[in-house]
Amino acid sequence: MLLSSYRLGNLTLPNRLVMAPMTRSRAVDDKPTASTATYYAQRATAGLIVTEGLHPSAPSQSGPFTPGLHRDDQVEAWRTVTDAVHANGGRIFAQLMHGGRVSHPEIAGHHPAGPSAVALTTEVFAGGGRKPAPTPRAFASSEIAAEVQTFADAARRAVDAGFDGVELHGANGYLIQQFLSSNANLRTDGYGGSITGRIRFAVEAVEAAVDAIGAERVGIRFSPGGTVWDVVEDDVPALYSALVKALPDIAYIHVLATTDDETLMGLRKAWPTAFILNPGGQISPVEGTREQGERWLANGADLISYGRAYLANPDLVERFRLGLPLATADAETWFQGGDKGYIDFSSYRH
Repeated sequence: MLLSSYRLGNLTLPNRLVMAPMTRSRAVDDKPTASTATYYAQRATAGLIVTEGLHPSAPSQSGPFTPGLHRDDQVEAWRTVTDAVHANGGRIFAQLMHGGRVSHPEIAGHHPAGPSAVALTTEVFAGGGRKPAPTPRAFASSEIAAEVQTFADAARRAVDAGFDGVELHGANGYLIQQFLSSNANLRTDGYGGSITGRIRFAVEAVEAAVDAIGAERVGIRFSPGGTVWDVVEDDVPALYSALVKALPDIAYIHVLATTDDETLMGLRKAWPTAFILNPGGQISPVEGTREQGERWLANGADLISYGRAYLANPDLVERFRLGLPLATADAETWFQGGDKGYIDFSSYRH
């Protein structure tokens, strides 16, 4: 089933493999480079590519050497990438990633802000190394509409840059999940407290993106119960059940296997459009396998996303098709910059 086609919104995917978003920290002046275009074009046989996280505004940048999508020159730079992917027959969504409290003034030139003034207990990458995360400034109620709008503005820019759609990053401890959480979000206004309050920001951000570019071009990623960047979520099944019921019928939801199978299956059954499952989870050292992907397709998932497997295997679809062994990327090259461990992997040679 992984190699069968699938209709996603207005796109026909030749297979059900999705290249998952992965930070690579190789941007120059917050823009992709010629090597970025090569990197994604090499992997264009994926049914769908979702890019690394792109910050939708300057203050929302989470890490150094990460690209954005809030300036005209960034749009032009990303058009080179999307043109290269489309020339190779691929389809590509831009992931929109607002870091919220996961940032540092030395990264973005702005003091980070989030749902509440609750600091991370872990360090963040800044200034050439790890540094203590500052206590974020809590967004005033009057500011939240503007933060929602950053997703709509970036979605429009994504379409201008030639992307086929956008994925809002609602996972892995970044801003949208910070609002969902019970420890980073201590608000007492309409964006906190109850489940209805905690899902409100996510729903409004999705609705804004839909209003900007259309539902068939919008997806969102979740990591239910995931704990990256100190996030804690109470009552995960009820929280995410309410969330998926409140969302408009967008192109897809993209869910990491960060909770039990029963909860994941419940989300699958409750969600009316495409369901992308990432079987590798969040912090597991083992990438999801083809066998896991096939199992989830048999259990109702529509598409399967793979992250680390795509780093060293630009021809992952063909390797799965022929049962070929997979190469492994050196973890030291994941974020180090340069072309080594980035675009120097080749197709399998017998």
